[in-house]
Amino acid sequence: MLREQISAALKTSIKSKEACATATLRLISAAIKDRDIAARDKGNQEGISDDEILSLLQSMIKQRVESADIYDKGDRQDLAAREREEITVIERFLPAQMSADEVAAAVEGAIKDTGADCIKDMGKCMAALKQKYAGRMDFSKASALVKDKLC
Repeated sequence: MLREQISAALKTSIKSKEACATATLRLISAAIKDRDIAARDKGNQEGISDDEILSLLQSMIKQRVESADIYDKGDRQDLAAREREEITVIERFLPAQMSADEVAAAVEGAIKDTGADCIKDMGKCMAALKQKYAGRMDFSKASALVKDKLC
């Protein structure tokens, strides 16, 4: 499970005195605990699933990519480098990302499987993709592809 991997990586980073990795892993753990608490309110006492953790990690990466771009534009290379270092730490827990061709093929398959034929069916396609490819696909790019195909 991802929780155990993250916990073990945190312990290792603390022992090896890797400051950035330790800080990033603590942020990940805190975000997971936040989501666990929110899930308890909805009746889920076991916490969030690995798929939800993967989604959380992807959103953390997306935030850091955006921040790094802003820091680059503001000529703050030190802060941009820190964001990219955090991205590297987070990416250790994600499965290998799909190539552009694989994403395009998956989008075609989802459209075919769901029987989508217009933009109103975009939600069904995206739900199918998220269920099948959680953590392996950039869903913002996939969403653009689905939209192009259905329009």
